[in-house]
Order: sequence, then C-alpha cells, then structure tokens
Amino acid sequence: MKAHAWFGIAAAALMTVACGQTDAGITTSVKSQLVSDDLVKARNINVDTVEGVVTLKGEVMSADEEMRAMQIAQNTDGVTSVVDELSISSPARDAIGTSGSGAMSAAEAAISDAAITASVKTQLLADTDTSGLRIDVDTSQRVVTLTGSQATAAQKDEALRIAREADGVSSVVDHITVGR
Repeated sequence: MKAHAWFGIAAAALMTVACGQTDAGITTSVKSQLVSDDLVKARNINVDTVEGVVTLKGEVMSADEEMRAMQIAQNTDGVTSVVDELSISSPARDAIGTSGSGAMSAAEAAISDAAITASVKTQLLADTDTSGLRIDVDTSQRVVTLTGSQATAAQKDEALRIAREADGVSSVVDHITVGR
C-alpha cells in the first residue's frame, strides 16, 4: 500500500517537472533542434509557444522538410501539440528573386533572418550575464524581437546590447520585462 502511494507521489512530481518547462524554454529547444537538423536548418521557420502549443510559421523548401520540422517540434519535451502554418516554397518563384537589382531575394532574406535568430540566441545562451533561456528571439526582415523576462535591468540591457551588436541586425524590438 505504501509503495503504491510513493509511486503516485513520484509520478505526480515527475509530471510537475515535465510540465513545468516554460514556453520560452520550449521555443528555444525547438529552434535549436531545427537549426542543427541537416534537412531543416530553420531556413525561414518562426517558432512560437503558448501554454505548450508550438506554432511553426514560414516557408520550407519541400514536403520532407515540413514533415521533419513538425516531427522535431512534436518530439520536444514540454510540447503538448503543434500547429502547422508552414508553406512549401516554389523553387521557380525563388529563382525569379530580384534578378540584377542588387536587393536580397526572399529566400536569401529568410535564410538571413534564421541565421540572425540563431546567432542572437546562441550569444544570449553563452552570455553569463543574461538568462538566455528566458528570452525568445524572433527575426523578420533583419528586425530582432526579444520577448521574455530577466531578473534585473542590467540583464535586460545586456540582452538588448547583444542583439543590437549581432551581425545583420537592423534594429531590435524590446518586449523583455524585468522581474520574476
């Protein structure tokens, strides 16, 4: 009888820990896995998480890439479900681009945005003065948006500085709150 009660308590504690992962932590985990995946590489995938529900938005190059991105998100700890808002990019449309105008094509901009997001997130996670797991990084047209919280104003300032100084960033939108 006591062993059964202890098992129930242990199971409840395990569920609490498993479900206790923050939305920002889930988003970070999914983004990191997408960037490191050989097929996906997070070319132009935006990841947002609300109450464990992950939404993938953007363009992928193939149905296989879309399926792999969905699989990665679904298999991430803390994810309760995944909303697929991905579209498959037409290679012919991407090849048209802006031929000869000197401007970046949509595909180049998407890759650039994904690279900027990955770079900023990596720098935030590596910085000992910020809590990078508590900051969500999104990039659109080279504008970085930081969302989340930091314990102190100094941590927030450091996170904003890191984003502003990252290669390719044109501006930073601040949605970081201070306090726990």
